[in-house]
Amino acid sequence: MDVEKLFKDYDKWKRDIGILEFELSRFEGVPYDDVIESLCFSHPQGDKVQTSGISDKTGKTAIIYRQVKERLDDDWFDYLIERYKSVKEEVEFFEYAINRLGGRQSQVLKDMVLGQMSWQELMSKYNVSHAMIGKYRKKAIEELEGIYGMREQNTENYMLD
Repeated sequence: MDVEKLFKDYDKWKRDIGILEFELSRFEGVPYDDVIESLCFSHPQGDKVQTSGISDKTGKTAIIYRQVKERLDDDWFDYLIERYKSVKEEVEFFEYAINRLGGRQSQVLKDMVLGQMSWQELMSKYNVSHAMIGKYRKKAIEELEGIYGMREQNTENYMLD
């Protein structure tokens, strides 16, 4: 697990959550033009046998259109919900892991990553040197790797059972 990458991903996750919440709160489904386009470029599935001499193409088209639109809406909504849950879980676990760090590492990392404080600001706040901030960060990374390692091990154990 590349814990340092998580530091960069945190801001992206927070933005993603905001965007996904916005999209879900205003969900209207797939635009009508997209449905029409998908119908124009799709190929018929299966063999079609005409059972009567009279054809109601308009009615059949409307039914097919509605079915396609509902399927696309359901798929899109399901994707948004699953993506939201996934990103939310990552953010919550990352914040949980930071809160479980020992010593000053927890507070320094909260300020550094969650609070986006610069190293200069951290040095002033904690009245320590640049090297000491680096040591706190390095120790926090080691502890986070252990926490994420346990998480991965639990997942692996579940998959193997």
